[in-house]
Amino acid sequence: MLRTFDLVLIGVMTATAAVTYTIKHRAELKVEEVHRLEAEIKLEKDTIDLLKADWALQSQPNRLERLVKAYSDELKLQPTESTALVHAKELPMLKSEVPVPDVTEAKVSAKSATVASAKGAPDTKGAQATAKAHPVPMPAPRGEAEDADQIETGSVEE
Repeated sequence: MLRTFDLVLIGVMTATAAVTYTIKHRAELKVEEVHRLEAEIKLEKDTIDLLKADWALQSQPNRLERLVKAYSDELKLQPTESTALVHAKELPMLKSEVPVPDVTEAKVSAKSATVASAKGAPDTKGAQATAKAHPVPMPAPRGEAEDADQIETGSVEE
């Protein structure tokens, strides 16, 4: 005769088998999803490689020169003049070089502006202090003394 202990063990074995089957089935689904994603990634990489090759063909200088000659009447393109080029010194500052505003100074100038406007007097001190604390970046003027043959190059890093 079967005892209750044997029935409990049979129930535990059945539950364990069901859980094991469920875990195996989920793992197989995840493996299929991984294979599908790997196939999509490979397709995207192949597409990127194809687009890079196409870009290399489309931007060949001799091809572009032929197109410019063929459509010169319609496009009316002209060569870029050297005065249209910008030196590296004339570019705006990097975000990392922009001065950080002083929060305490801003609060003080805001309070003095509020007090001055309440009194009816213009606040010239606060405006001057703010202007001195945060200089406005300006491009360097091109001088005639600069050597036109020298071109400054460098990388832009933030």
